Amino acid sequence: MKNSKIKIVLDFLGIAVGAVIAAFAIEEFLVPCTILDGGVVGISIMINNLSGIPLSLLTVAFNIPFLIIGTRKMGKMFIIKSAFAMLIFSVFLEIFAPMANATNEYLLAVCFGGVILGIGVGFVIKLGGCLDGTETVAILLNKKFKLPVGQTVLIFNIIIFIVAGFIFGFDRAMYSLLTYFITSKVLDIVESGMDQTKAAMIITNDSKEISEKIYQRLGRTVTIMDGEGLVSGKKAVLYCVLTRFEIHELKEIIKTIDTSAFIAITDVSEIIGTHVKKSGTLKK
Repeated sequence: MKNSKIKIVLDFLGIAVGAVIAAFAIEEFLVPCTILDGGVVGISIMINNLSGIPLSLLTVAFNIPFLIIGTRKMGKMFIIKSAFAMLIFSVFLEIFAPMANATNEYLLAVCFGGVILGIGVGFVIKLGGCLDGTETVAILLNKKFKLPVGQTVLIFNIIIFIVAGFIFGFDRAMYSLLTYFITSKVLDIVESGMDQTKAAMIITNDSKEISEKIYQRLGRTVTIMDGEGLVSGKKAVLYCVLTRFEIHELKEIIKTIDTSAFIAITDVSEIIGTHVKKSGTLKK
């Protein structure tokens, strides 16, 4: 119990650090050069430039509806961590806003801003939260319509960058798109290939309880196979496919049921078939 509490505290500290790093990248590199991030933050930067409303207030205001939408579907801890990350992010946007800009050179802003932003957002996601409400919507669409999370977020952001191009000029839209790709690549490094679909193989003695929990909390069906360890004897082998945002929740589920379970998580390049997700009654 004590170790669990310490881990939660460390998770929140890590999320806070990630949110501070992301806020620094936004205010010190991107905003001064009118370079947009994607999602809610990108929309907020546009409105901030046009209206003068503080960026910190806009990010909070726009993210609240997405958190409310995701409350029933995403799991309590994910929402708590995301709300915490968004709050810290908004506070430090306000703190960094009056400080001297790190650079006014566009290429430096794109490269260093993208890298630093990727590190910050990567920490937040790796520890079970998110900074942008559009990611929550993308996950919900994935759960309901099987739309890929990464592609959905990319489509949202391309639309935002096109709108920004008409407002601020297409050179800014191209800089913003380049920043987005740099940020995504850094996220890949921080989160170990987080943009790809993941497959989890779990070797456990509690297959029934774990598979039901995965279905209830993540909406993912599980394939159950018989296995036998050279030393440990008879075991169940569970296999399921999930998104990068669900890996942390999967670990939490397994940890609370079987601390001795063995988990292997790998990248999936392509999925063919419709058996990954299911609604209705759980079938064995």
